Amino acid sequence: MRVHCAVYARGLRRYSTYRAATAAGVLTNAVFGAINAMVLLALFEARPEINGYDATDAVTQVFVAQALLAPLAIMGPALDLSERIRTGAVGVDLLRPVPLLGWYLAQDLGRSTYDLVFRGVPTFVFGALLFTLALPGDPLRWLLTLGSFGLAVVVSFALRYLYSVAGFWLMDTRGVWAVMGPAGPVLAGALLPLTLFPTPVADVLRLLPRAAMVQIPAEVFLGKDTLPGGSVLGGLALQAAWAAALLALAAWLTGRATHRVVVQGG
Repeated sequence: MRVHCAVYARGLRRYSTYRAATAAGVLTNAVFGAINAMVLLALFEARPEINGYDATDAVTQVFVAQALLAPLAIMGPALDLSERIRTGAVGVDLLRPVPLLGWYLAQDLGRSTYDLVFRGVPTFVFGALLFTLALPGDPLRWLLTLGSFGLAVVVSFALRYLYSVAGFWLMDTRGVWAVMGPAGPVLAGALLPLTLFPTPVADVLRLLPRAAMVQIPAEVFLGKDTLPGGSVLGGLALQAAWAAALLALAAWLTGRATHRVVVQGG
């Protein structure tokens, strides 16, 4: 546990050095959030209610999504593991007295914590200053939302780790990222709330792991009954199930890969 805490702290320190990049990221997320919000406001002016969402709900989800883009690395970057597998440097990682999965999870949690506090929160505050957002009035909802964000981070990490581990077989995972990069924001509900899709399509997409990254946390924040099971607890349960299943799959694939690993060039 001490090692994992040290790796977590290392992740925090590593990303805290890029302060100019963080400031630029906040500005980028805020501007794109404002543009997306104004587009949705125009849509809801023509149709005030869509599948249980009104204009305020939609704009709120826009800035929840923008606040989570960096912590969840929805549009990248890939884990360092991808490049280390390609170059063979992963051999050094496998010599550490810490499981590969646990090492990278602790490191990514450090990165996500930094991005949530110093990039996600300012982006959301910017949205709250410019637009009317639906903020929870119950302290318990804030705590449940924070728990939902934490589960979203784990789901995001597990998916990106799986893409990276595929490099043990593919050697180069850039093709995987080329496919999943554009699809990720759409499936997660970051580009457009899934509730705006036709109801049968939205119901299916909401059950997929990508929805556990943005759509479900946004609906937990809003307290919507469109969540799986019709309640906040149902949404959290689905997130937890995906997090556990994806981490279990990641651990199994890591075991399979490392038992047969051959470092390139040796």
